Amino acid sequence: MKSMGKKLAAVAIAAIMLIGAAGCSGQPLSTREKGTGIGALLGAGTGAIIGAAVGAPGAGAAIGGALGAGTGFLVGNEMQNNQVQQQQTQSQLQSQQQEIEQQRQQIEQLKSQSQTE
Repeated sequence: MKSMGKKLAAVAIAAIMLIGAAGCSGQPLSTREKGTGIGALLGAGTGAIIGAAVGAPGAGAAIGGALGAGTGFLVGNEMQNNQVQQQQTQSQLQSQQQEIEQQRQQIEQLKSQSQTE
């Protein structure tokens, strides 16, 4: 049992160091990176627990961490793609609203000119 605790602690420390190293880039983590990190941590923890039940917590943590990181990446990537798409849609809406406002002002100017003639 002590061996499992040491291995689980080592996996957790390695994951924290990995996330910490990514944080050293000076920029906030992207949604994709957060998803990968969270997936790796959850996968490693779950894998260690399952691995401990069959006598191989280290292998379970490694396999679970890899699977969790892959799954976390896929989920985080999808979320990030959705965020980018929403930002693009919002930008297009703002551009269209500005164009509508300019056209409204032009119509008002034309009305004003036709009334003075």
